[in-house]
Amino acid sequence: MSQIDEPNDQLILVSGFSGVGKSASLRSIKNQERWLYLNTEAGKRLPFKNKFAAHRITDPYQVHEAFDYAMGQVSVDGIIVDSLTFLMDMYESLYVLPSTNTMKSWGDFAQFFKELMQQKVTSFGKPTIFTAHVLDVLDEASMSMKTSVPVKGSLKNNGLEAYFSTVVSCKKVPLKELEKYGNNLLTITDDEKELGYKHVFQTRPTKATIGERIRSPMGLFDKSQTYIDNDCQLLLDHLHKFYN
Repeated sequence: MSQIDEPNDQLILVSGFSGVGKSASLRSIKNQERWLYLNTEAGKRLPFKNKFAAHRITDPYQVHEAFDYAMGQVSVDGIIVDSLTFLMDMYESLYVLPSTNTMKSWGDFAQFFKELMQQKVTSFGKPTIFTAHVLDVLDEASMSMKTSVPVKGSLKNNGLEAYFSTVVSCKKVPLKELEKYGNNLLTITDDEKELGYKHVFQTRPTKATIGERIRSPMGLFDKSQTYIDNDCQLLLDHLHKFYN
């Protein structure tokens, strides 16, 4: 009987609209030279100086290859894919749109993602961070707005978020709102006090954000930790402490 890989407990999806701090949340990652940074966004630079082992992705299957490579490397501590949205758009542009058999190519589109998440990421077993852009869409059945990572084909049925146990949403939140949520994972700096707002991770749905696909393992965050610092290293440390 073949060995069954354990779920990757250090798997995170950092979602949000453009300009809310998804990429900036990577700034505090420790030992950056030991992390693969897979840039799918046409080589767009990160908004901070860093030492990541950066690679520009021009073909989606290079991401599969990167995970295969990293599995055998003790010198690799983690992998970042920035962003999942552009990765799937790239697959559509290169392999679906030019295809003469669109039914098969959309099936391959879904299979590419499932293989990445269920085989590559799981087998890697080390900290893995995906960023993704979100979109507001009107749900006509409930006549309410739903916020999710846009995706096409059969993957749309469950959504990309279904493949992650921890999904946080990047937000720009007024300090008056954050005053309700004081916790040890939320630090307000003097600069933020002067600005009157802070870039944060939202970890739990609120009444106002019930239409968003924010999720985490039960017990990982209490209500006071609804908003935490926009910091992937802080989140990874919290996950490690929770599972160990």
